[in-house]
Amino acid sequence: MRKLLKVGAAIAALSVVVAASALAAADKRSASDTLVFGAASDPVILDGPLVSDGESLRVIDQIFEGLVGLKPGTTVIEPKLAVSWKASPNGLIWIFNLRKNVKFQDGTPFNAAAVCANFDRWYSFPGPLQTDAVTYYWNTVFGGFKKPAQGSPGPDKSLYRGCKASGQSTAKIILNRRSSSFLGALALTNFGIASPTALKKYQADAGSVDADGVFHPTGTFGTQHPIGTGPFMLKSWKVGDRLELTANPNYWGPKPKLKRIIFRAISDNSARLQALQTGEIQGYDLVAPQDIATIKGSSKLKVLDRPAFNVGYVGLNQSIPPMNNILVRRAVAYGLDRNAVVKSFYSGRGEVADQFLPPLVVGFAKSGVPQYKYDPEKAKALLRQAGLTLPVKVDFWYPTNVSRPYMPDPKRNFEAFAASLAKAGFQVVPHSAPWRPDYLGATQSGKAQMFLLGWTGDFGDPANFLNVHFGAESGLFGFKNPALFDLLARADAETNPAARIGLYQKASVEVMKFLPMVPYVHSKPALAFQKNVQGYVPSPVSLESFATVSYSR
Repeated sequence: MRKLLKVGAAIAALSVVVAASALAAADKRSASDTLVFGAASDPVILDGPLVSDGESLRVIDQIFEGLVGLKPGTTVIEPKLAVSWKASPNGLIWIFNLRKNVKFQDGTPFNAAAVCANFDRWYSFPGPLQTDAVTYYWNTVFGGFKKPAQGSPGPDKSLYRGCKASGQSTAKIILNRRSSSFLGALALTNFGIASPTALKKYQADAGSVDADGVFHPTGTFGTQHPIGTGPFMLKSWKVGDRLELTANPNYWGPKPKLKRIIFRAISDNSARLQALQTGEIQGYDLVAPQDIATIKGSSKLKVLDRPAFNVGYVGLNQSIPPMNNILVRRAVAYGLDRNAVVKSFYSGRGEVADQFLPPLVVGFAKSGVPQYKYDPEKAKALLRQAGLTLPVKVDFWYPTNVSRPYMPDPKRNFEAFAASLAKAGFQVVPHSAPWRPDYLGATQSGKAQMFLLGWTGDFGDPANFLNVHFGAESGLFGFKNPALFDLLARADAETNPAARIGLYQKASVEVMKFLPMVPYVHSKPALAFQKNVQGYVPSPVSLESFATVSYSR
């Protein structure tokens, strides 16, 4: 996930390690109308509401479009399938005027009825699809289902109330409560509008969910027939080898400059770099910080920077004593040498975080934020004040076999933090597990007392950071703080921009006083390309359109 990765669906096993040397010689024939991009893995499934991982969303973003989108390179909302919109005075009805003469890639018309069909599909997902593991973003943004399964929230908890089509070109979305983050959330790739005909014909919701919360489709919508209105269409997908998109000849907007995009799964960072150096791919994401100098030193390659729109943090689960004691959480904050970690392992591409929100997100507090500079003696004093005998044993988890934008090398971060905590009166007991499903399962279920994790924003709104993490009880942090929950709910419902920013700034400070986690870095991720690739605009949310990209040999 781009963020806290939640796997919403899966097709068969995606064992994908493709050595650079094995990349097919056929790609050598790539003309200037074809670009080969190195991905870290295969997508899980090409159906937006059922995924939350970046590799799936990158491809989905080329095929589907939502009512609104983000201006390239920014988090500014811009028209997409809706050309304009307005909210009723009470903020409960949103009227979207839709783009005309748009067709889905199967030739069926895009209209207001199609918009409502998609929203009603998401709201009516059957019980097995209602878990966070499958439909994370619906749960996060809208919550509540029309017919809730046991344990799922019902219609009374949902932000979404209904959708009405007024003619062909006007869709009214009705909410149960005001939400100032609603419009921004619609820019999520997860809420792209799909062809209702294709959803039904190819049985999009047919399948089963296993014990780990992984969706196994039996229909073919998300694997062979994903049909949206976007500039590219799926041509073929051979899991473990390649996924090929072709330009949509009937696209309503400016025609893509590329005729073909090939996504190749190369899980190893070094192999992706090697493939770029040999010209077997023309670009890749998640560049390791230590490879930046090599790429910049090549006359044929270049580095593109993404804005720092993420946060890496050490999570503290308060359901496991002594983390329920604020003195202990403060001791942890003073015991983490965050400066040393950022300086040592981010190659100048990270800044030390003193709050959860990145600086470019509104609501970032400019004053009043408690500071926790590394101070081992102060940490020990706080532990003694808490009535504990030193050293205090803590279970500290870190993930394996993964690199995240905010955490390029989790093991090195863990080792450095463990060493600094040892000097601050803690006895660290290490725990590690593969990223998914074990590590994410352990953290989200509340099994991990301390853990490394992070988040990349989905859209440019503080609710996407603060409300998502601290707006309600969660297994991740294991606390109940009604005052903080209420503050964040009021901030989300506030439609006066200045007042809203003030509430989120206050919430930013309160979070750092309460310390459900200790943020330590906002990092600036990098992409790498051949120098003759033009038109790729890095996005803060890590999703870029390939429609403007050109490549010349």
